[in-house]
Amino acid sequence: MNTFPYSFDNKRYHTYNYFLKNKYKQKIAKVSLNAGFTCPNRDGTRGFGGCIFCSDSGSGDFAGNVHDSLQKQFENVSAMMRRKWPDCQFIAYFQANSNTYAPVKQLKATFEPFLQQKDVVGLAIATRPDCLNEDVCDYLYELSQKCDLYIELGLQTIHNQTGQFIHRGHDYQTFLDGLSRLRNRKIDVCVHIINGLPYETRKMMLETAKAVGQLDIQGIKIHNLFILKNTILHHIYESKPFPLLSRDEYISLVVEQLAYIPEHIVVERLTGDAPIQDLVEPLWSIKKVTILNDIDKLMKEKNIFQGSYLTKENIKNADIPLCCIRKDPE
Repeated sequence: MNTFPYSFDNKRYHTYNYFLKNKYKQKIAKVSLNAGFTCPNRDGTRGFGGCIFCSDSGSGDFAGNVHDSLQKQFENVSAMMRRKWPDCQFIAYFQANSNTYAPVKQLKATFEPFLQQKDVVGLAIATRPDCLNEDVCDYLYELSQKCDLYIELGLQTIHNQTGQFIHRGHDYQTFLDGLSRLRNRKIDVCVHIINGLPYETRKMMLETAKAVGQLDIQGIKIHNLFILKNTILHHIYESKPFPLLSRDEYISLVVEQLAYIPEHIVVERLTGDAPIQDLVEPLWSIKKVTILNDIDKLMKEKNIFQGSYLTKENIKNADIPLCCIRKDPE
């Protein structure tokens, strides 16, 4: 019998599968789409070339073909999924680049056609916190009144020195401000963090998880760093290799991070995917299922559940740098 309340399959964390099945009472799958947006970190507003780990696809390596219409992308991907799950319904996932980085009129033309589709139960929109001005957030609120809306918000790390190194183009306070605008409108947010960023220590990565766990968020995605061919990060690594997390270090780190994440927060991902043909390091990340299995095993071995380390006392004494504690935006 499973002793964790938010899992159907003996996981010790709040699984995305549990969340979807509990909410929709049937199989739901995400259809990744490429709407052809760009990013302020690519077009010169914040910088050029994007974050140093980002591929030309804008972290949408498994999204649809940008040369196809969004409807065609959706039909192609959903048809493949229906071969496995004939009665499946879908969340349209706008994944590549920054999907709120456009005038509201363009956002409406992009998102609203999917509101009419009977097999689409909601929208997931990936974006950056510096692409969330008041007009955009007002529109997202309107959208959230018409469908189930989930915003996937990139953070990666709370540490500004790392953010500068990876050319993130915004600081942690900007993230907090963007998150606040969304949550003031009761829009659900899933935060992305990355383990293994150059020169971050285990302590720094734990600080990120602890800080995120104290925010008003509804979901989290934990990724391992990928070094992909022809990225800025690839060129840096070739010229001056930096330490990478081993497989065992990554698994141990994720287990400890989960212990600091409150159990109501949905864990949408614990390891990432990279196109095998473009992956330079870490090669151990290819065997994703075995990584997830070993996370489960270590959690059981250590008797850790999501939120295990959270008590009133250790939240009060959480080892989080003062610069990373949330401040209300002016």
